[in-house]
This record gives sequence, structure tokens and C-alpha cells, in this order.
Amino acid sequence: MKLTILFGGASFEHEISIVSAITIKEKLSSFDLSFIFCDGDHKFYLIEPSKMKAVTFSKGEHKKMPQLTLTQGGFLQKSMFSTTEHKNTVLNLIHGADGEDGTIAALFDFYNISYIGPRVNASIFSYDKRHTKYYCAARGVKYVKYEALHSDEHKDISLDFPVIVKPASLGSSIGVSIVKEESGFDYALDTAFEYDKNVVVEPFIEGVKEYNLAGYMAEGEIKFSVVEEPQKEEFLDFEKKYMDFSRSEQVHKAEIDDALVAKLQNSFEKVYRGMFEGALIRCDFFVVNDEVYLNEINPIPGSMANYLFEDFSRVVEELSGSLPQKKHIQPSYEYIHNISSAKGK
Repeated sequence: MKLTILFGGASFEHEISIVSAITIKEKLSSFDLSFIFCDGDHKFYLIEPSKMKAVTFSKGEHKKMPQLTLTQGGFLQKSMFSTTEHKNTVLNLIHGADGEDGTIAALFDFYNISYIGPRVNASIFSYDKRHTKYYCAARGVKYVKYEALHSDEHKDISLDFPVIVKPASLGSSIGVSIVKEESGFDYALDTAFEYDKNVVVEPFIEGVKEYNLAGYMAEGEIKFSVVEEPQKEEFLDFEKKYMDFSRSEQVHKAEIDDALVAKLQNSFEKVYRGMFEGALIRCDFFVVNDEVYLNEINPIPGSMANYLFEDFSRVVEELSGSLPQKKHIQPSYEYIHNISSAKGK
């Protein structure tokens, strides 16, 4: 199968995207893969597969490789004497801004490019943690209570300490702090506001059970991964999550009963259906007193959560064969012609 991996982007998670792409190269070694790198200036480069190493990008060696532009149906490579079109299905592997905020999805929809990843609406409701809460409320999915703060206004919160402070539109635990006493709250806010003008504050639940579940839709049916119980201390900090992005060995199933698995899958399906078709997502859940609460939606999980599936190659093949098709509207100008005829013009 031919597949193009798009990675990089202008975001705080740029380097994590590179790590993910290198991992996916190894996991999909049986595929006919090509790689397109989006740099911090939003320039696209066709990367030689043998050069898919972190130092290629940290040393700027990618700038010596062919630069691409967008065209209808794919990417275009121009040289002095010829042009080459690259029109494979694209796996959107840009984490954070550009990839998960809907920018790339909008570009691909505009240029009619086939892609695996969240569509624009799905990106809107999963990129900003505040919007995810709104979405959960509309879908009947329980979520952790929260308060939202903005950098331009300072107000007291009604939540009791300890709390966890998160930038509203960032992943990988970047800018996240646990605040156990009020005296440390302002510093945590300053840290989060360095990354986002909007911040979400949630109660920090000591010893909460956390479970991760990934899935995708193929032929109208949601295919679930195994349920994972991530190993953590107080929470998964950036270093643990960064290492997580290079994971390729399948994890062991969480030791939970079938009833809880069914609850997690039911909540996942409520989140996924009618919104995330075309994407493989991972939902992170909390379980408190046998109740399931959505913590976060990962619309482009690290390394595509390959480690949660027994046969990741099959997953990608099934997903790529079940992508939603955007309806193409061709203007007919019938209305203008009718008006012109009525006026005798």
C-alpha cells in the first residue's frame, strides 16, 4: 500500500511529530511510504526515507531536499525540466497546532486530498479542552468538572486544592502543573499562559484510575484497541509522554472486567460517531467510583497509538479504505443565467 506521512508543523509539539513519524516508518515497513515534512515556516519538503532521522531536521539537512507545493489532489514537485505529482493518501501526523487544530484538514479538504486524520469539525472540538467539555455535554459523556481562565482576566476559582492547570490547546503535558496549595497557583498559571491565553483548571484526583482506549471506523463499524492502564506516578509528565511517542511494542491489556470495558467502549463510541470518521483517535478516561469520565481526546495520538493494536498495518489499510468523501459542489450558474434571461441580457 502507498501512503504519505505528513509530519512537523509550526507548534510546540513539532519535535514530537518527528519522533512519531520515525516510529511509524518502522511500524509500516511493509508499506510503500513517502514522507513530507512541514517546517516551522510552513514549507513542505519531500524527505528521502533513508534520511528519516531526528538529526536530519535538527541540522537543517531537509532544506537540501525537494520542496513541494499543494495542488488539486496532492502535492507538486517542480524541477527545472519537469513536474511530479504526489497523490497518495496522506496520514496527518502533525501533533498540536497545524495538525490537530483543523488547519491541515481545511487545506486538504480545499485541495481535495485524501487523508487519514480528524476533519475540521472534529479538530475544533478536540483541540481546545474547553470545547471538548462542551462536546461531551452535548453527547451525554461524563467529564471532569473544570473552570476556564483567560490571561487577560484574573479571577479566583471555586475549586478546592489540589488542582491541575492545563493550557487549553496543547498536548503532551506541556505547560501542565499540579498545584497542591493556593500559594503555588499563580506560578502554575504563569507557566500555562506561556503556551496559551486560555487555561483549564480541574480538580486533581489523587490515585484516580486512568485508562486509554483507541479506535477507528471501518465499513461503518468502530474497531477498538485494547484498553491500556498507563503506568504513572502523579501524572504523565512531558518526559514520560515524549518517550511514549516512540513506543512500538504492543502493551498488555488492562486487568479490568468486561463490564468496565463495555462502559469505556460505549463512551468512546459516543465521542467518535458522527464526528471523527476518517481518523484514528485515542480517548483517555478516568474511572471514579465505577463511573467513566472523559479526560481528553487525542485526535492524532502519539505514533498513532500503534502499540494498542495487534496488527497496526491492517488498521491503517482498513482505515484508508473507509475514508469519508467530501461532496464536491460544481457551480452551475443557473440562477445567474435565469436572471440574465429574464432581463433579456
